[in-house]
Amino acid sequence: MTITGGAVLFVVLWFLCLFIALQTGITTQAEDGRVVPGTPASAPANPQMKRRFLRVTLIAAALWLPLVLFIEYGPLTVRDIDFMGTFEGRH
Repeated sequence: MTITGGAVLFVVLWFLCLFIALQTGITTQAEDGRVVPGTPASAPANPQMKRRFLRVTLIAAALWLPLVLFIEYGPLTVRDIDFMGTFEGRH
């Protein structure tokens, strides 16, 4: 895997984790009882984005490392999942 490929994999995992984390543990302004004028009642009361970004980064790194190791050194290759025989004659 190239450096660019590893970086792209990390960014994809990071955003996937972020979109999941944005939906968990949120208290809306309506639930909190203090709706700021001009915002919807479903807006988060205290999103704590720095904390979420840190947590997402740690989780993405924990997922990224095993994936990179599996891709680089794992027992599964493209030839193992070649059901159509595309790579049969190549070395």
